[in-house]
Amino acid sequence: MLEPIGSVEEFYAHALAIEREAAKCYREFQDHFADRGEEVLAGLCGNLAHFEQDHLQLLVGRSKHLKLPEVPADRYRWLESGPPERVDHDLVYRMATPRQLLEIALKAERNARRFFEWVAGTTANGEIHALAEEMAREESEHVQWVTRALEYVRVDGVDWDELLANGGGPGLALGAERRYRRDPRP
Repeated sequence: MLEPIGSVEEFYAHALAIEREAAKCYREFQDHFADRGEEVLAGLCGNLAHFEQDHLQLLVGRSKHLKLPEVPADRYRWLESGPPERVDHDLVYRMATPRQLLEIALKAERNARRFFEWVAGTTANGEIHALAEEMAREESEHVQWVTRALEYVRVDGVDWDELLANGGGPGLALGAERRYRRDPRP
C-alpha cells in the first residue's frame, strides 16, 4: 500500500486533486444528462458539482499559504487514466448509459471515501486525522446520494413501461424481423 500521508501539505494536495476531478466530472455529467433530457440526474449532478466546487474552494483557501507537492495528473481521474489513447473521453459519453455513468461516480466517491478513511487510520498527525475524517464523512454523503440515484435508474437503460405504452417492445422487434425475412415461417 501507500506510505501514510506525512504532512498537511501532502494531504491537501491529494484532497484538492480528488475534489477538482469530482467537480469537473459532475459538471460534465450534468451537461450530458441535461442534453439527453435526464433532468433529475442532471439536477443531482449539478448539486454534487456545486458541493464539490464549494469544497474545492474551501480547501484552496485553507491551503493557499502552503507549498503543495504535485500529485500525478491521472491519479484520481474518473474516466481516463494513463495514456490518452487508452480511453476516448467522448466515446465514453456516447456509449455509456445513465446507470453506467452513475456507477463511475459511485466508484470514484467510494474510492475517495476509502482514501480519506485510510489517511485517518494511518496518520499520526492530529490535524491530518481530523481533516481526513471530515472529508470521509462528506464522501459518505455523496456515496449515499449516488446510491439512491442508482436505485431509480433502470439496469438495462430502457424504459420498458414507456416503450410498451407507445406500442413498442421486444415483440415489435420480432415482428419486424419476420417481415423482412424471405421465408414466411414464424
